[in-house]
Amino acid sequence: MKIPFYKTAYTVLIIFILQGCGGSKLPVIMPDIKSENVKYDSDDPAIWINRKNPEKSIIFGTDKDTDGGIFAFGLDGKIIPEKSISGIERPNNVDLRYDFPISENEKTDILVFTERERKMLRIYAIPSMKALDNGGFPVFEGEEEGFQYPMGISLYHSPENGNYYAIVGRKNGPLENYLFQYEIKADGTGNVSLELARKFGKFSGNKEIEAIAVDDEMGFVYYSDEGECIRKYHAEPEKGNSEISCFGNEYFKDDIEGIAIATYPNEKGYLIVSDQQRHQFNIFSRDTNEFIKALNLGTTETDGCEVVTQPLNSVFRNGLFVAMSDEGNFYLYDLAKLGLTE
Repeated sequence: MKIPFYKTAYTVLIIFILQGCGGSKLPVIMPDIKSENVKYDSDDPAIWINRKNPEKSIIFGTDKDTDGGIFAFGLDGKIIPEKSISGIERPNNVDLRYDFPISENEKTDILVFTERERKMLRIYAIPSMKALDNGGFPVFEGEEEGFQYPMGISLYHSPENGNYYAIVGRKNGPLENYLFQYEIKADGTGNVSLELARKFGKFSGNKEIEAIAVDDEMGFVYYSDEGECIRKYHAEPEKGNSEISCFGNEYFKDDIEGIAIATYPNEKGYLIVSDQQRHQFNIFSRDTNEFIKALNLGTTETDGCEVVTQPLNSVFRNGLFVAMSDEGNFYLYDLAKLGLTE
């Protein structure tokens, strides 16, 4: 079929504009699946592996708006209404962990996300999607008004003491102690509480901090100081609040955004970090944090991303990488497409 001249010219113009604005010039790696669209503004994903039946695993993605929510998707990218959560006031980032001891005789996987406009942290059980937080836990209490609105979050399950933590960032904050780390506790009867464990983390004062990711096995927390660098700290509160490193700035055009950690045995793996305005991802070594390569995955203005390295189904045989795109959806890739398998 012959393509009309005006459409061809329009396409060339868009490509020219993207490249002129720093858009990626790398070859595009297309996703295996694009999810259905959320209602408003997709932002950050988390991947729950159904350990009894990996083909029934779920991707949770935030829909960032005053009347937002958490959308649940199957591995086919279709929305699962009965596993989705609605009526959340501007959810930003989401994360999950497995086998939280909700009582003496029961464990549950947990989904945790920030509800910015209510200044709350929310906790739900997976896969029942039962709320465990009695409406939400306030965070950043005692901070000045402009510093109380949570945004980024990552969970940490300590291999040293078995504790579960939520490391929470905010829309605006001070140059020191930008992050608060809370222990998620259960009293043995099904009641959950939140207890402040420490305050830590430098901020350059340039732009903001949203993306946070924790490597449970190696005990490190990484976060994107968007206009400065990727900052690295110990995730274990008892190991202190000194910064380990501040790296990667020279590989980004502008905003350093979403971080995903692909883990393999013997401390091998990758950090996958969104180079937002260049519309690509920068790949760093998990063990040395050295830059490896950049990839263009076809997304635009990516905020959040997530990855798992376990085979899930016939499409995602080598693991799954999920990235938000500003089309209002999420892109799903088999890890072999990214060349990040071990």
